[in-house]
Amino acid sequence: MAVGIFAGIPVRDYQSALDWYRRLWGAEPAFYPNEIEAVWQLAEDRYVYIIEAPERAGGAVGMVWVDDLEAEVARIAERGLKPVDVEKHGSVWKYVFHDADGNETGIGGEVSHRE
Repeated sequence: MAVGIFAGIPVRDYQSALDWYRRLWGAEPAFYPNEIEAVWQLAEDRYVYIIEAPERAGGAVGMVWVDDLEAEVARIAERGLKPVDVEKHGSVWKYVFHDADGNETGIGGEVSHRE
């Protein structure tokens, strides 16, 4: 079975969220369905989008698994974003990022070192 995803993140302020998610993903959105949504393609058939929906903002939780966790988190830091937490489960770590509304995006994967 082939699997794809189209996951939404409700935000209060579309313009400020657009800037934050550009820095998180390191790219411009793949497309804009309308004036209150922006969509990033993370991989084939795997999309994340923001939508201005103040009444629902702040409750999203998601994680993106990457092959080179340390490098990806370093790239995100170069764009000015720092994780608010790091969850460590043996060789699997998740760096937790929160947008201005409190939506949580984890960047996770296996690490080459352990603490």
